[in-house]
Amino acid sequence: MFVQRVVMPVTDAVSWTVLHDGVPIEPVEKYLAYLAALERSPNTVRAYALSLRLWFEFLEAAGVDWAAVGVEDVARFVAWLRAPAANVIVLDAGTARRSPATVNRHLAAVFGFYDHHARGGVAVAAELIAWRRVGRGSYKPLLQHVTKGRPVRTRPLKLHAVRRAPRTLESTEVVAVLAACERARDRFLLSLLAETGMRVGQALGLRHADFVSRAKEVRIVPRGDNANGARAKLRSPAVVPVSAPLVRLYSDYMHAEYGDVDSDYVFVNLWAGRVGQPMTYAAVHKLVGRLQARTGVDFTLHMLRHTRATELIRSGMAIEVVARLLTHRSSTTTSQTYVHLDAGDVRDALRRAGWANSETGR
Repeated sequence: MFVQRVVMPVTDAVSWTVLHDGVPIEPVEKYLAYLAALERSPNTVRAYALSLRLWFEFLEAAGVDWAAVGVEDVARFVAWLRAPAANVIVLDAGTARRSPATVNRHLAAVFGFYDHHARGGVAVAAELIAWRRVGRGSYKPLLQHVTKGRPVRTRPLKLHAVRRAPRTLESTEVVAVLAACERARDRFLLSLLAETGMRVGQALGLRHADFVSRAKEVRIVPRGDNANGARAKLRSPAVVPVSAPLVRLYSDYMHAEYGDVDSDYVFVNLWAGRVGQPMTYAAVHKLVGRLQARTGVDFTLHMLRHTRATELIRSGMAIEVVARLLTHRSSTTTSQTYVHLDAGDVRDALRRAGWANSETGR
């Protein structure tokens, strides 16, 4: 079995499918086509396709039909994923092939797959959807009053995954990376990511009309037709503020390097590839590799986002403001991801609030 990239008819949108002996696996194909129709990111569809490929490989090895499975089979699948070899079922935590977080991502795809087919009338799939009723004193989700008295779906199987703090950079490392940029375009790109915490896909999809210099704002607009495949990961446009120095970097880039290039995109090829074509993820990853070699700093562009968010939170900025800057749909996502305070952070917060005496530490 293998995962195959496909282009959807009519829309020409990129999607993925799972093939077995060169033929699409029908129930998987239906689910992935459903995700594509909902305009899920191609990367998301690919991730689900990879997970479902593993699931069907497991079912084939176990001799179980996809429509005849139960929770016990899912538990065996977890052990299969965690085992040091694909045909070993015994779980050895010391030699596990996949982390609990990775296993949970695969389970999310499997349960989403069965949930979809359960709603489509596949009776056995409903057995993989556990139900609970919201009891007195338990957590009640938003709009719970609308579904009062109804059971709430919950995943029947999930591994405990230790939440890890996102990797960040020291301020000196950020400065070193920016100083190592030899081109105005590259310095502007990394400065934009470092200052705003913007995702690289959001930056690669920027048009000149999105960068409003006079107002010192950048508009992040979700577009499904970016020639470079850039994804904003937003449902609606967002506006983030930028500093005057960043506006000057944009101006320097326009005058020193962009010149007469005829393109709507802000970040384009200027020295390699087709000049004027929007930069791709691959081109940016190569840039990161060159900067890593020059500076000795092991970093990713997403670490710039983590670093910016952590700096703002530690400075005392309200989590709702940080969430707005990062274009998170909910401040809960921001707090769960970035509030990783150590003892020093707690002490500083107490001092700012007047609860601790700076001299006595009490």
